[in-house]
Amino acid sequence: MKSGILLIDKPKGLTSFSLVARLRKLTGVRKIGHAGTLDPLATGVMVMLIGREFTKQSDTFLNHNKVYEATIRLGQATDTYDAEGQVTHTSDIVPNNIDLSNFQGSIMQTPPMFSAKKIGGKKLYDLARKGIEVERKPVPVEVKTTLLSYEYPLLKIRVECSKGTYIRSIAHDLGLELGSYGHIEELRRTASGPYTIENCKQLEELKIIN
Repeated sequence: MKSGILLIDKPKGLTSFSLVARLRKLTGVRKIGHAGTLDPLATGVMVMLIGREFTKQSDTFLNHNKVYEATIRLGQATDTYDAEGQVTHTSDIVPNNIDLSNFQGSIMQTPPMFSAKKIGGKKLYDLARKGIEVERKPVPVEVKTTLLSYEYPLLKIRVECSKGTYIRSIAHDLGLELGSYGHIEELRRTASGPYTIENCKQLEELKIIN
């Protein structure tokens, strides 16, 4: 493939950048982008844009709504808001009622320090790794959050959301609201705009693992 849209089911542990690098090596095409990054911890739909014709349309793809399924571990907060971070707080409180009413519709969300968002020209995760925390302004996002299952300490939710939504922040904020803390244990993107996980190729099929 020299030009087009390639849907890949990103495996856990792989960065979005390394996926681009592997595709460049496989296709010989330098101009490759994607329609929204995924954390190394996360899996699922990556919409890869191959060739200038498609990368120049990246803004259109980036604005697509996304759908995620997230497993939240209650009882612990971490500095990254996910399982790869250091535990910062713990709680023995076991919530009985899971109320998601504050995670519906238009909400204000504060980006996590461990994110690629830039403030003053610097990426937040670069500052966070140096132990520097800066003020982040809440931004409006649109979300629809559904409870899929709950058996303490694991809580599974489905989130349909607009561009720029951090599911890790939802896990962190929900944990605080429940009084028990929380962080992302597993995260899977199941859809990006019209593109769903069922349409994605596995890396093994493309022969680009290692």
